[in-house]
Amino acid sequence: MIVGVDVGGTKTHIRSSSGVDVVLPSTGWSALDGAPWLLERLPAGVTALAVGAHGAEDRAQCAALRDALAAALDVPVTVVNDGELLLPAAGLQAGVAVVVGTGSIALHDDGSGGVHRAGGWGWILGDDGSASALVRDAARAVLTADDQGQPPSQLADALTQSFGVATILDLAYALGSDTETWGRHCPAVMAAFADGCPLAESVVAGGASSLGTLVATFSARGLPFDDVLFGGGLVTAVPAYWALIQDAVTAAVPGVRLHLLTSPPVAGALALAHSLARSAR
Repeated sequence: MIVGVDVGGTKTHIRSSSGVDVVLPSTGWSALDGAPWLLERLPAGVTALAVGAHGAEDRAQCAALRDALAAALDVPVTVVNDGELLLPAAGLQAGVAVVVGTGSIALHDDGSGGVHRAGGWGWILGDDGSASALVRDAARAVLTADDQGQPPSQLADALTQSFGVATILDLAYALGSDTETWGRHCPAVMAAFADGCPLAESVVAGGASSLGTLVATFSARGLPFDDVLFGGGLVTAVPAYWALIQDAVTAAVPGVRLHLLTSPPVAGALALAHSLARSAR
């Protein structure tokens, strides 16, 4: 029973070599003390386990979670940030992986164990281009337009409807009291974008541009790469957004090969678990 787990910000995907394939909500997950949470959800009989953990932002956090799981299960365990699942899921050994979902983070893997990160600081401080950040930026744009005396845009109407409020003032109050789930309102932003709302187009284009800048930070740090792989629910679900992202990355880092992950990241976790099992023999 070799098991891979992808714990994302919204959902958790568990897949095993024996056919288990389960998707669960990530409600209650915390990388700081996530071992009991995971142990309650793992299938019985695990012999090797690989976990990609949302919120495990450094090697110390990954090691602490790994040690707790290994002690409880008495089997080989490896834990990485969930963004580190993308490259193995796509069969790539090295490159830059960018997760664009509820949050966003970029990881540079040199193929020999050296991993560097950029972004992933949470939507209040960063996570630009993610679902949560796009809602944040859209709300800011709507509120600014209202301050300037502009009539409500399609984006304003979409956001007020999504939050179930009647006015821009009510929207501001709703945003302040619902800080945990902003990302789930991103479909409203994308609907206004698809309808050609100029304000929404500006917000979405800004998100794509920020992701290009994020990838370019690795070049600025002298970290070479040829392949850039994107994954995550938002970028795979909205082709028009992916097209803007491709343009932004190509402009920021000319010559790289761009890929869109078509298999679920849990496939990367299962690949890591199989590798771990082979090494433990």
